[in-house]
Amino acid sequence: MSDSNSCNSRHFSWLMKSCFPNTQQPPPHHPTPIPTTTTISSLPDDLLLECLSRVAHSSLPHLPLVCSRWAYLLDSPIFHLLRIRNHLVCFTLFVVSCSDGALLTASYRLENDNEWNISSLNYPFFENGFRVLAIGRRIYVIGRTVMLRCDTWTGKVVELHGPVNLRKKFAAAVVGGKIYVAGGSAGATAVEEYDPKSEKWRVVCNAPRKRYGCVGASIDGVFYIIGGLKLGSASGNQSARGYPSSMDSYDTVNGVWLKPRSVPGGGCIVAAAATAAGEIYILSSHAVELSFWKFNGVRKSSGFGEWRRIKSPPLPAQVRLDSTVRFSCEAIGEKVVLVQVNGCIDDLLRRSGRPERGMKEGLVLVYDCVVGEWSRGVDLPEVIRRSACVCVEC
Repeated sequence: MSDSNSCNSRHFSWLMKSCFPNTQQPPPHHPTPIPTTTTISSLPDDLLLECLSRVAHSSLPHLPLVCSRWAYLLDSPIFHLLRIRNHLVCFTLFVVSCSDGALLTASYRLENDNEWNISSLNYPFFENGFRVLAIGRRIYVIGRTVMLRCDTWTGKVVELHGPVNLRKKFAAAVVGGKIYVAGGSAGATAVEEYDPKSEKWRVVCNAPRKRYGCVGASIDGVFYIIGGLKLGSASGNQSARGYPSSMDSYDTVNGVWLKPRSVPGGGCIVAAAATAAGEIYILSSHAVELSFWKFNGVRKSSGFGEWRRIKSPPLPAQVRLDSTVRFSCEAIGEKVVLVQVNGCIDDLLRRSGRPERGMKEGLVLVYDCVVGEWSRGVDLPEVIRRSACVCVEC
C-alpha cells in the first residue's frame, strides 16, 4: 500500500486533539449586555395613544404641555375613539355665561355630577346675545364681532374672527361639521357658513325672511331657522312685528330652501334642540304658559314634517312668565335639558318694591324622551347669568 493510503497515527492523533477544547487557554470573553430602559415617549404612536387615552379627564389639560408630539396625538380622531372605547367619554352640559364682565363656564354631567363645576374661559369680556355651539370637544362662542374656540379637554381659548355680518340674538347650528348662522342682522339676510378646517366664514345664500331673536337647529343636513321677530323698514324707521312660530329650512347639501313650516298652536318660540334620533324639541311661550312640541326632521321617514305636542315643563309656582325670562334648550343623548338662563323668577315682585322671594334664575328641568316625563335637575350656580348652554361629548 502506498504512503498516501496508509494510516498515519501521528496525523490522526493531531486531528483528534483539535476536536477537544484546550483547557490551558482562558475561555473566550463575552461582553456583558448593557441594560436598556424604554420610556413612554419612545413608544410608537399606536402604543402611546393606547396609554394616553386611559388618562383621567382631570389630567388631560397637562398632556399637550409635555411635547408637541403629545399635543398632536391629543388632537387626532383616534385618541377620541379610544377614549370612547374605554368608556371615558360621556355627554356633558356646558353653560357659558357673561357675568360682571367675565366669561365663565359651568359643566354638569347628568348621570355623574351632583353639582356644577365652574371655571373661567380666561377672556375678559364678551357681548350679550351670543350663541354657543359645539363641534367635537370644542365649544364655539359666537358674538357680534368675535368668536372664541374653547377646548374642553385642555381649557385653551383661541380668539377667531366672527361672522361677516354683525349679528345679535341670531339662529346658529352645526350642520355636517360646519357652523351656520342666520338672522340677528338688521342690514342683511345672508346665511353664513364657518369651516373649522380653514377657519373662514363665507356667505352661502340669502334667507327668505329677515329675523331677530330667532333660534336654530339642525337635522339630516338641514339648517332650521325658527321664530323671532321680522325686521323691516317703515317710513325710514326700523319696525318689528312678530314672526313667532314660522320655521325656514335650508338644505345645506343641495343648497336649496325647503317648504316653510309653522309650529302648531302659535306662540313665541323661545328655545329649540335637536336630538340624535332626528327630532327637534321646541319650547313655545304663550305669555302665561309654555307649550312643548316635537318635530320629525328625518326626511326619508314616513312621518317627516309631523308635529306632536308633548308634556309641558312643570314650572314651579313661583315662576312669573314675562319678557325678562329666557330659556335655553339642549339635547343630551335621549334627554332634553331646559335651562332658565336669564331673568329672575318673581322678578315682578322685585320691580314692585315688595320683598324678594322665590327662586332666582337658573332653574334646570330634564325631559326624558323615552319615558316622556320631566324631572328636576341641579339649579345653576348664582354666579352664572346671561348664559347659553351646549352639550359636549368629552
